[in-house]
Amino acid sequence: MRRHLLALTAASLALAGCGTTEPARTNAAAAKGTQHITLTDATGAKIKLDGPAEKVVATEWNVVESLVTLGVDPVGVADVKGYKAWDTSAPLKNTPKDIGTRGEPSMDTVASLSPDLIVATSDLPAAAVKQLRKIAPVLELSSADSSDQIGRMKENLDLIARATGTTAKATQANKEFDAKLAEGKKTLADAGLAGRSVAFADGWVASNQVSIRPYTGGSLIGAVNEAIGLKNAWKVKGDKSYGLGSTDVEGLSGLGDVDFAYIGNASEPSDPFAKDLAKNSAWTSLPFVKKDDVHRLPDGIWMFGGPKSMQAYVDALVAALTK
Repeated sequence: MRRHLLALTAASLALAGCGTTEPARTNAAAAKGTQHITLTDATGAKIKLDGPAEKVVATEWNVVESLVTLGVDPVGVADVKGYKAWDTSAPLKNTPKDIGTRGEPSMDTVASLSPDLIVATSDLPAAAVKQLRKIAPVLELSSADSSDQIGRMKENLDLIARATGTTAKATQANKEFDAKLAEGKKTLADAGLAGRSVAFADGWVASNQVSIRPYTGGSLIGAVNEAIGLKNAWKVKGDKSYGLGSTDVEGLSGLGDVDFAYIGNASEPSDPFAKDLAKNSAWTSLPFVKKDDVHRLPDGIWMFGGPKSMQAYVDALVAALTK
C-alpha cells in the first residue's frame, strides 16, 4: 500500500541506482539579473539559488501538491501514477518525468532533468539526500510535526514559495485554507455538531488480518478535525512526527458513540472496513457500525497533503456528518 511508506523509518528505505550525475544547469533567471535567493532548510543547510527555481523535482507527494498549488509545474515527480490516484485536490497540469518511488528516487533520472532545485522531505534517507545534493540544490523539509501539523504545513508551503518566487500565491492558499476551517466550524456548529467525537483511521489487510492506523490529535487530519470544532476520539498514542497510532479491530471497542471516518482508494485491492470486516463480529457490534456512522470519504484526498487536500477533507467530512 503506497501510503504505508510514510510509516517506514528512513533506515529501512533503499537507495536508487547510483549512476553518474551531472551538476544542475544555471537557472535561466540568473541570466536575467534576478536577485539571488538564500534559504535555510529543515536540516539547517543553506540553499543558494541564482533566482526563483523553475525546473523543480519533488520526491514526496505533499511537496508535489505544494508546487502545483503555487502554480509551479514540477519536471520530476516520485510515483506519478500514485500521486494522480491519491491526490486529486491539486492535479498535475503537465506531464512530469517519473523519478521512481518516494523512498527510492532514481539518481540518474533526476540528473537527466538538470533541475534548478530538488525539494525533498525528512522521509527520505540522509544518504539519498546527500546524493541528490550532488545533482542540484536540495531544499529538505520536515515532513510532519505532531506538535503543530497545520503550522508545519503552512511553513513548508511558504518555504517552497520563497524558493520559487511565488510567495503571494502561498499567502492566498493559506488564507483560503483558514477560511475553509472557519466555514466548516460554523456549519458543524449550526448543525449542533460542535464537540462531536470523530475517529479517523486507515486500514489494510495482511495475512488475513486487518491492521488499523488511528490518526490521533497529533496527525494533520486530527489537527484539522479539532480546528473545525470536533473532538478526536482516539486514546492511543501517535508517533512524534505524523501522530499515527496502531491498533486492531478489538482496539476499537473503547471508542464508544463516535463518527468513524476513513479514506480509501480505488487503486487498493480491497476496502477493509466495508468488505474485510463486514462479517467480523467485533466490528459489527461497535456502536458506530450499528448506527451507520461509518463514513468513507471520497478518494483522492491525500491525508498528508497541503492546504488544497485539507480543504477537500473539510468539505467531505462536514458533508458526511451533516447529511
